Amino acid sequence: MAPGRWRQGLRLLRALLLAALLGPAACLSSSFYSPGEPRSSVRVLCGSNWSLVLQGQWMLEFYAPWCPACQQIEATWESFAKESERLGITVGKVDVTQEPGLSGRFFVTTLPTIYHANDGVFRRYRGSRTLEDLEGYILERKWEAVEPVAGWKSPSSIMMHGMAGLFHFSGWIRQIHNYLTGTLGVHVWVSYAIFILATLLIGLLLGLILVLISDCLCPAKSKYRAETPEEAVTKENAENAALEEPEEAAELSADDAEEAADVKDLSNGEDVANSSAEESEEDLALGKESGEEEMEDLSEQPLAESETESTVRQRKSQGAEKEL
Repeated sequence: MAPGRWRQGLRLLRALLLAALLGPAACLSSSFYSPGEPRSSVRVLCGSNWSLVLQGQWMLEFYAPWCPACQQIEATWESFAKESERLGITVGKVDVTQEPGLSGRFFVTTLPTIYHANDGVFRRYRGSRTLEDLEGYILERKWEAVEPVAGWKSPSSIMMHGMAGLFHFSGWIRQIHNYLTGTLGVHVWVSYAIFILATLLIGLLLGLILVLISDCLCPAKSKYRAETPEEAVTKENAENAALEEPEEAAELSADDAEEAADVKDLSNGEDVANSSAEESEEDLALGKESGEEEMEDLSEQPLAESETESTVRQRKSQGAEKEL
């Protein structure tokens, strides 16, 4: 890269730093007139003097040099500013390309955007942009019928302060990107990679700072600390109680086992007695049955003998009759 580009880049960087440090001077130098031309009646506002609109009555235009609609009403706005003393107001304008912070503070999304301010109370002007309508808006006090901007969206609120900072930061990023790609000749994707890496490093740094702050505000409690005599005695008693509990449990389990064995022996004795009684009853029943059978056998034997004798006699008589 040529040394001339580096010198040009350094000059641009110094200009940016001077613009940030010398805000009022930068605002004055941004007025759009030259020594040979008549001075404009429009008051140029920037980030350092915008608070002037919080006092008195103002009509403020947000524009961009490249905006066609802004270029069309430029002459009308100049004529309106010349009548500002008669109307009792101050006419101002803000270049959003030079003051992204103010465009964020007023939350400008369309161009041109016109605001009416009366002692810090802001109203959005949505009427016609002709000179007659602008003068009638002030002379006939038509602005009183317009609903003011909500307090949380007011340019002087805390929320819009943050919005202004965000827009201002985005403007700085755009200027750095243009410096890297235009002045230094860095490729666009290399510039994007630089911004991504810077974002990661800033995030890590902020996270580290938050961790350090949290540790300072809420330090972690130490896991180990010196025990007081009372705590030591309490801990020793708890340990002794924990050691005695298993011994008591073992003694109780041994007593329970002995009682269970005694109960088992008693139940076994009862079972033996019951079984012997049942066996004796069965023996008696069997003896009784055998005695009855023997009696029946004895009663049946004489009957059988008598029957044999009678049959013998009958046979003998039958043999004698045959002989005759």
